[in-house]
Amino acid sequence: MQPERTTLAWNRTMLALVAAGLLFLRWFPRYGWFPVIMVVLAACAATAVAASQARRHHRSVDAIGKGTTRADPAAVGATAAAVTLLGALALYTVLALPLR
Repeated sequence: MQPERTTLAWNRTMLALVAAGLLFLRWFPRYGWFPVIMVVLAACAATAVAASQARRHHRSVDAIGKGTTRADPAAVGATAAAVTLLGALALYTVLALPLR
């Protein structure tokens, strides 16, 4: 059951990134083209999560069978970095960019 729960968690993360990207599109009329950078970043992060999820799932299923499970700190770190960058860009947009 653990690989399935992990897959569901990564799918929720991917969905949250897509939802955040869609919300950033609402800023387009107010802040111009800058929010499009955040939409592209969120889409790239969600695509990376989706593209690597099948590999992580199969690896964890095999590892449970062998009794040698390992976490994937690179995937977690990359996702955390992308979310942190999105948050920083959102703060920059709201606090520093002039309204149109």
